[in-house]
Formats: sequence, structure tokens, C-alpha cells
Amino acid sequence: MAPLKLVFLAITASVAVAFTPSTSRVQKVTSSTQLYEDFGFDFAEQTYENQPDLLKGEQEYKQYMNIVKEDNMLNKKYNAIGRVRELELLQATIDNGLLSKLEKNGLDLKTIEQLLPLLEQYGLLSVAANNQQLIVNLAAPLLIEGAPILLPVVAGALDIGPTAFFAAAAALAGADYALFANNVNIPFVGLSAGFYLGLLLVPLSAVLAGAGIALGSLKK
Repeated sequence: MAPLKLVFLAITASVAVAFTPSTSRVQKVTSSTQLYEDFGFDFAEQTYENQPDLLKGEQEYKQYMNIVKEDNMLNKKYNAIGRVRELELLQATIDNGLLSKLEKNGLDLKTIEQLLPLLEQYGLLSVAANNQQLIVNLAAPLLIEGAPILLPVVAGALDIGPTAFFAAAAALAGADYALFANNVNIPFVGLSAGFYLGLLLVPLSAVLAGAGIALGSLKK
């Protein structure tokens, strides 16, 4: 049995050596991932070699536009605080008794303090911090410019309670359903009113329903 074992070990060793790569035969091939805009052609040119430094990259381009024209659309920001002051929204909030009505429905400062850790826990504050430009230039104008009309409506809904928000949500959802059921099209363009208006009506309905649920859970 001993000779058979020796033969088996010799065969195993020879097979292992055969499949082991030799350092003399294996060559390291380095791959280059560097890209060139001229694609290697002599007659082409690199953009960065002839482009002004101020136009290299989005951030530098924005800074360059500020030098050329300070009031430019590229860097223009919505003046939220200025518009709040011009529209006298703080006074309108007081006149409509919005804060007292929120407190009546259970949303007081103590409740807000309890909600802040939850907002951070679910990452909502971080999302808002990372999308400041979008919030300032998109969400803020919609809320602030429409506030003179919305504040009395919201105040009236708070007087009624969560039922008003549920009713408004049902009305919007029902309106979208009616548009679909009657195959209503948007005039002049012929697009489906149920689909395209639903992109606004359905999310707004969900927000109102969520507000009703939140108020119902907060009410003492």
C-alpha cells in the first residue's frame, strides 16, 4: 500500500504544479481608463486645452454668470422672506387665528418638539437640507404666493376639524374619477384631463387625507 500512496502523492503534486501559473509566463497587463476627447486622432483637439477656465464645470460657469450679469436666471433665487413681508402673511396668519386653531386641534409647541426627532429619524430634515435650491425656487413660491387665498381656507377647515380635510380629499379624488369616467380632454391639446390633472389632484388628495389623519390622531 505504501508504494501506491507514494504514486498517488506524486500524481497529485504533478497536477497541482501543472495548473499553478508560473511567474515567468504570467505578465501583468495594466489597463488605462483615461479617456480623451480627441479619440487619439492628431487632427482633433482637447476641449479643456482651449476652453476658458471660467467655463470648466457647472459651478465655475455659475460663478462666471454672476460676474457677467448679477441678476441672471441661472443663479436667481426666490426671495421667500421678502415676499412673506410684502404679502403680510404673518399678519394674515394672526388675523385668521391659524395658530390658535392648530393648538385647538392638538398641534401645540410641545407636540412639534416631539415630532422633530421623528423627522430627523426618517431623514426628512436631511432631505430638505440637501434640496434647498429646489425648495426655495419651487415649493416656496407655490406656498407663499398662494398663501393669501389658502390661509382663510385652511383656517376654516381647522374650525371644522379632520372631517373637512377628508371631505376635500374625497372631492378631489372624485373629480379626477369623473374626468376619467367621462373621457374629458384638455381643450386645444386633446390630452386626457383625467390623467394629466390627476398628476396634481391625486397627490393633493393624498396630502389632504394625510392631514386629516394627522389631525385626528393629535386631537385631544
